[in-house]
Amino acid sequence: MDILDSLVIGAGQAGLSASYHLTRRGIRHVVLDANAAPGGAWQHRWDALTMRDVHGVAELPDARPPARDGRQANRAVPDSFAEYERTHSLPVIRPVHVDSVHDEDGILVVTAGDRIWRTRTLVNATGTWTQPFLPHYPGMETFLGEQLHTVDYPGPAHFRGKRVLVVGGGASAVQFLGALAPITDVLWATRREPVWRSDEFTSEAGAAAVALVEKRVAEGLPPQSVVSVTGLILREQEREAESMGVYANRLPMFARIEPDGVRWADGRFERVDVILWATGFRPAIGHLAPLALRSPHGGIQLDRAGRGTTAVADPRVQMVGYGPSASTIGANRAGRAAARGVISALTADSTLVTRG
Repeated sequence: MDILDSLVIGAGQAGLSASYHLTRRGIRHVVLDANAAPGGAWQHRWDALTMRDVHGVAELPDARPPARDGRQANRAVPDSFAEYERTHSLPVIRPVHVDSVHDEDGILVVTAGDRIWRTRTLVNATGTWTQPFLPHYPGMETFLGEQLHTVDYPGPAHFRGKRVLVVGGGASAVQFLGALAPITDVLWATRREPVWRSDEFTSEAGAAAVALVEKRVAEGLPPQSVVSVTGLILREQEREAESMGVYANRLPMFARIEPDGVRWADGRFERVDVILWATGFRPAIGHLAPLALRSPHGGIQLDRAGRGTTAVADPRVQMVGYGPSASTIGANRAGRAAARGVISALTADSTLVTRG
């Protein structure tokens, strides 16, 4: 029975970074990726998103990021990931959709349909893209227009001539408003007053923001996005929408949805053709449920002393792209930390470690 030293689930940025560092350290492992092609979640983003529009793609270890040019992000980033896998001979197997991970006599058993892998340690890098969060509001099933989540966003041209309500207070909502306001009628609704950042976003400010997210997962709380603590920033692409007053006219959340629009508790009604839910994502960790990693607070508690990737409930499991590492810069750092965590778990294991 072949038992791997480690197994990585997910071949996005965090998974590739982890695999790179595991490979450098001679840890025998494989990477299981649910996608049919390289690129992680980037390959599923809308065609209108160019490399100039993205907030930034941090370079993978020992590589340069794609140029900030006019290429489609859903092509440029996957191409760079594919080249990275080839250059570093990373052991990616795809497409493999992992169903569950459970313990069997001290060995982690990873199942995907009728396929099984056994491993001493695990690096989970499944991200959030496959788990869009869609809140429920009374009457939403009666709406006769379109309801789309960020994952379904087809690009701005689709919305010409339609009245669009953008729901959500994060960076995606700001970007959608920036793209749509110049070409069609838009409204914006959020649960909380948006927090705008007017000062320069320095590396120190970024580190402080990550530390706040890290504190939550260290306490076993569900992670928040880094942008929720950094505040919102308008880029040049959003300046036209800003001049039109779109961001200043934010509305509170409505009380219910009706067939042709939305209604607030005070009786105000707005007719809309499309509701665009920019309401974020949740970690894709359902396959880890048999390991009982969640704390009583609802999140997976991570060990800060272990550089923020080791699951406290089971040190054999490293979480990358989760909590403080759910950003491109954080994902790279987490890959290195996860490799160290894997080595620590293997060292603590009395079983002989096989180096490849």
